[in-house]
Amino acid sequence: MPRGDIETFHDVGLWMNRRQAVDDKPWGLSATKEEAAGIGRSVAKAEKVEHIIRNIDGTIGERNSYGNDPSSVSG
Repeated sequence: MPRGDIETFHDVGLWMNRRQAVDDKPWGLSATKEEAAGIGRSVAKAEKVEHIIRNIDGTIGERNSYGNDPSSVSG
């Protein structure tokens, strides 16, 4: 099963999560951004993918990586 990055976003008055490019149906619905982001964060950490948290206007407010980073950076 393909694993996409986790996105927390606002729609129709609720905060929710989805896997980018994989999920059609949102999950982890909540009335607050903090609660939905916590659910998304837990899943992203467990699956070692990125977690994108959008602001209410749809812009990216925060982006965290949980396992996709290179082990060393040259420079």
